[in-house]
Amino acid sequence: ETAVLLLLEAGALAAQAAVVQQLDNVMNVLICGSMVSSLCFLGAIAVDRYVSIFYALRYHSIVTLPRAGRAIAAIWAGSVLSSTLFIAYYHHTAVLLGLVSFFVAMLALMAVLYVHMLARACQHGRHIARLHKTQHPTRQGCGLKGAATLTILLGVFLLCWAPFFLHLSLVV
Repeated sequence: ETAVLLLLEAGALAAQAAVVQQLDNVMNVLICGSMVSSLCFLGAIAVDRYVSIFYALRYHSIVTLPRAGRAIAAIWAGSVLSSTLFIAYYHHTAVLLGLVSFFVAMLALMAVLYVHMLARACQHGRHIARLHKTQHPTRQGCGLKGAATLTILLGVFLLCWAPFFLHLSLVV
């Protein structure tokens, strides 16, 4: 999109205003759709990990191939629909606030699930340590390694998506 706009401004590419507007709309739908689908898939991965840890024995009956297929299809359909609505109604503040709220909700979902998984892993580590009479080193290792992993995971998520949503917030 940027390359086309630069070519148009330099006069190297001649196009009608309607064509340029349609190209801009298509690019914005693709960008917004990829953003929404990316956030949804990160949330789906967090839910999948949560189910695999807390419902390990029933995991294969809960997460079946047809359910996974329907989840993937729903995420893509929702992404296309939301991005199309975003582009059609971009001038409404409610749309921008909805996208920012969606980002915050996905961040909260992932944080809650991963913190709960970390707490359960540390609890399990302490239980194993008590069985082996080596409680102190395992407790510290679990807490530090798990907290570091959680910080990296959520930190990368924020680093990748926060600038975009900060921009949307400033637009609002």
